[in-house]
Amino acid sequence: MVRSYSRKGDDRLRAQVDEYISKQGNNTFNYKQVAHAINATSPISQRAVALYLAELAFDGDLLETAPGRYKSPSRSSYATGTFVRRSNGKNSVIIDDDNEAIFVAERNSMHALNGDRVSVSIAARRRGAEPEAEVVEIIERKPQVFIGTLKVDKHFAYLLTDSKYLASDIFIPKAKLKGGVTGDKAVVKITEWTDEAKNPKGEVIDILGKKGENNAEINAIMAEFGLPYIYPETVDKAAQKIDAGITPEVVAQRLDMRGVTTFTIDPKDAKDFDDALSIRRLKNGKWEIGVHIADVTHYVKPDTIIDREAQKRATSVYLVDRVVPMLPEHLSNGICSLRPDEDKLTFSCIFTMDDNGKVLDSKITRTVTRSDRRFTYEEAQEVIETGKGDFAEELVTLDRLAKVLRKARYDEGSVEFDRMEVRFDIDETGHPTGVYFKESKDANKLIEEFMLLANKTVAQAIGMPQGKKKPKAFVYRVHDMPDPGKLSDLSTLSRTFGYKVKASGTPREVNKSINRMLADVKGKGEENFLSTLAIRSMAKAIYTTTNIGHYGLGFDYYTHFTSPIRRYPDMMVHRLLEKYLSGGRTVNAEKLEMLCKHSSDMEQLAANAERASIKYKQVEYMNDHLGEEYDGVISGVTEWGLYVEINDNKCEGLVPVRDLADDFYDLDEKNYCLVGRRNNHRYRLGDNIRVKVARANLDKKQLDFAIVDPNASKRGEDSMGKTVTVEQALAATSAKKKASQHRGGRRKGKK
Repeated sequence: MVRSYSRKGDDRLRAQVDEYISKQGNNTFNYKQVAHAINATSPISQRAVALYLAELAFDGDLLETAPGRYKSPSRSSYATGTFVRRSNGKNSVIIDDDNEAIFVAERNSMHALNGDRVSVSIAARRRGAEPEAEVVEIIERKPQVFIGTLKVDKHFAYLLTDSKYLASDIFIPKAKLKGGVTGDKAVVKITEWTDEAKNPKGEVIDILGKKGENNAEINAIMAEFGLPYIYPETVDKAAQKIDAGITPEVVAQRLDMRGVTTFTIDPKDAKDFDDALSIRRLKNGKWEIGVHIADVTHYVKPDTIIDREAQKRATSVYLVDRVVPMLPEHLSNGICSLRPDEDKLTFSCIFTMDDNGKVLDSKITRTVTRSDRRFTYEEAQEVIETGKGDFAEELVTLDRLAKVLRKARYDEGSVEFDRMEVRFDIDETGHPTGVYFKESKDANKLIEEFMLLANKTVAQAIGMPQGKKKPKAFVYRVHDMPDPGKLSDLSTLSRTFGYKVKASGTPREVNKSINRMLADVKGKGEENFLSTLAIRSMAKAIYTTTNIGHYGLGFDYYTHFTSPIRRYPDMMVHRLLEKYLSGGRTVNAEKLEMLCKHSSDMEQLAANAERASIKYKQVEYMNDHLGEEYDGVISGVTEWGLYVEINDNKCEGLVPVRDLADDFYDLDEKNYCLVGRRNNHRYRLGDNIRVKVARANLDKKQLDFAIVDPNASKRGEDSMGKTVTVEQALAATSAKKKASQHRGGRRKGKK
């Protein structure tokens, strides 16, 4: 028998919910928070709360800022926001006040471009309909360019754009072609777009080369994300004038560690060695471990032409076939690089440790070092595994100590994600001929652990001053708590497979429960599904002057000190360390925060460019394998289709929902699956599936797959022994849909 609330009880509960909402102001909330606040503890009352919130959102009385999260609408009919343009015509504006995306029809866009700051007029929302906005003013244009292929005819020319942010081709006067011809890959900026014109007018900024040529396509990816792909000659020339300058006077001001066993461990294709490790046994039997970092800021002074260029770039960009450096090569691969058998200036964290891996003492100081050996990760790994080779005792000792540090870190709640990176074998033309995976082994983890220790130690030195002194303004690398809604989803869905992930508690408790789950699912059918959800629940790490700790690492204090050759924040940290260790006053926190934000933004752009270059090579590689079949796993579920990652090579492609011809499929967002209306067949995140390579579009960097065996994912579900259902997931999983049906029933009753 199904119990239900009485009408009187229902009204009382709704009144309590209304009262709670009225006190929230601009705060967001979910049904669990509301239910807890009004003491609705039974499953029936909690379900009633979830349905009522969904109903309010459907009617426009609440805003759903994310699936299952709500807030009160506090918007006037006019607002400001950021314009989001899409080539499919689904333009929108992200409102500043509440971060809601509101649809903007093209006729109401004033031809605003993606990222422009705009003022909009918001139409009154009709019951059950999405709100719409009209751009009334473009407040600030975002500087941007468009990438595409030139088509030059007798009387006119235009750019066929590759952009997902622009549906229209760009008309280009022939006088503005900069020598470009048909088939050239070009960078173009829009110079004019009148209200009555369907197409914008523009001019060529740069010719990248012929479409399809490797250099042209990779440079196009950099330009697409607004990243520099050419190093300025003036900056290079300035760098060439810098001398290593390791004079007796300079050495006398530093701790000389050239006589201590020191080596670097890096990827086999690396040229910029910005960190080295030293190790020696002290007379008291303890170990002295040195983490030595290239002293870039000794050579790059603030506000010089080299520094301004580095600040603008903020990071080196690592693409499939090249590194686009932050610093000129003379510095990054030469003077600053800790190459073997060369004296180098370094900034060091030096630790005294016992045989049990306990850090007994540490100091941060400028040093002079000399690397005795350059190891690749593979070479160091072989020494660790066999105990034989150059510096075997030192490497084996460092590996043992690193494992102690790592265990302690995980015991304190650091999240343990296994990472596998995709790499390509590339021929002399840049064409991918094979795929291989870069796995993190003991040699990689050894370096990682000591770099983490150095970064944490530096952050603590400034963030935890001795006595009653206040911390000075500093650059922290922070990582916020996971999104509560996503963590709750992970907890609920994990439970349906028999795993317990805590949705609340201390960071240590939550992270340890995630680590247990990740360890327990290894090799099981649900591994892909649950590990993907765990990763997606995490926030992004950023740079900031406001320290909130690093959730993923489980550190209260953390920064980036160990890679100044490739990251500008590390250069900022080095300068602040030098200033503060010599007794200098705190710097302007507001200016420092601006530099932090810029560095975070550029880091994200660089990551996007790296992913785009990998995607391009994946499509290029799979273009040679059209029609071939592969086993894969569903890596993403959207309303437009299924993303599938091939097991053998990790290439990802889309199975368009239009090609799922056996049924009409609906997206179940909460359960990460597409569900057939007629046969109830489910395609779910993490399911195993067999696909065929159907199409490879290099211009759009898009792979399309076709499902070979539609029943493969269903068998994958059965092999797990359990299927995630709506009833097993969040109580609010289908709240919007059920609330709509509930209201529909009431309306029919009124008729």
